[in-house]
Amino acid sequence: MAVFRDAAPAVRKETKNIAAATGILAVATILLFLILHWLMPEKVPFDYTVILGVLGGSAVAVANFFLMGLTVQKVTSMEDRDMASRVMRASYSRRMLLQMLWVIVAIAAPCFHFVAGIVPLLFPGIYLKIRGILGKG
Repeated sequence: MAVFRDAAPAVRKETKNIAAATGILAVATILLFLILHWLMPEKVPFDYTVILGVLGGSAVAVANFFLMGLTVQKVTSMEDRDMASRVMRASYSRRMLLQMLWVIVAIAAPCFHFVAGIVPLLFPGIYLKIRGILGKG
């Protein structure tokens, strides 16, 4: 948690907002799986794999956002624009790799429902778009 404490206040605040929104959307996803399971129990499972998938995907989504925030914080203090651009691109590549590895694990590991594990990766973007539409961005 020291890394979180060392982050700029804006990065901490936005990460908390993303985590809260992701948590709300995670609960909504679990409820959606439950409802779909009640309606179509033979087609939509509802067991521990759904919950583990949502939790894992949500954790990766929030971590991705936080790491992006740390990178932006670092890049804004750099004077060399070319170096800043390289740092930003490298960060993007590492964060995409992190998400890709999670998708592979969510699909391959039997302890995760793959859809429940992948959908949360979209939650930060959904939240930011809704916030922008509502004019709170």
